[in-house]
Amino acid sequence: MSTTDLPASHAELMDGVYRWQRHIYDLTRKYYLLGRDRLIAGLDVPAGGTVLELGCGTGRNIILAARRYPAARFFGLDISAEMLETATAALAREGLSGRVTLARGDATDFDAKALFGVKSFDRIFVSYSLSMIPGWEKTVFAALAALSPGGSLHVVDFGQQEALPSWFRKLLRGWLKKFHVQPREVLRDVLESESARVGASLRFRTLYRGYSWLAVIKIAI
Repeated sequence: MSTTDLPASHAELMDGVYRWQRHIYDLTRKYYLLGRDRLIAGLDVPAGGTVLELGCGTGRNIILAARRYPAARFFGLDISAEMLETATAALAREGLSGRVTLARGDATDFDAKALFGVKSFDRIFVSYSLSMIPGWEKTVFAALAALSPGGSLHVVDFGQQEALPSWFRKLLRGWLKKFHVQPREVLRDVLESESARVGASLRFRTLYRGYSWLAVIKIAI
């Protein structure tokens, strides 16, 4: 999908939300986007492997992953031009521009070959983005379709805070709403049905008393 074909309303919304927020995003989000580093540690990327992050934002996660797996090639997709500007600058500062390729696109409908020159990936990860994407289920479908045999999809996002006090849940939901974030109540159901559809295995973990959910779908070889 070309940038001219992107859903204008959502792309413009994300650019509006993050035009200024992107400058303080990593500083503030580290306190409540929990489980991201655990996801990165669990990628277990093979030497020479390919990794795609959907909703790469400021590049924070992809930089940490590229450092951890120096023999892999990385690719990042985001719908926000503002966020990609920040990510591009961050990669340059870290000396990773040669190993990481970024593109603007819609995570619910992307053509990896057209965007990156790569048909499929060994690992795809989505960190706290499904809760921001309209039609987020399509992102799961698209990601699974872009995995190589034996590859895996890794997801971390807000859970339902099921074991946390109701007042905390209410405050968190109110705060997230300001940024157009909505925890996906049926995330586990969708991942289970999609795993069954493609004959893949699913590992689903609840973190921090339901604050976050961490899942891995592994495609059969």
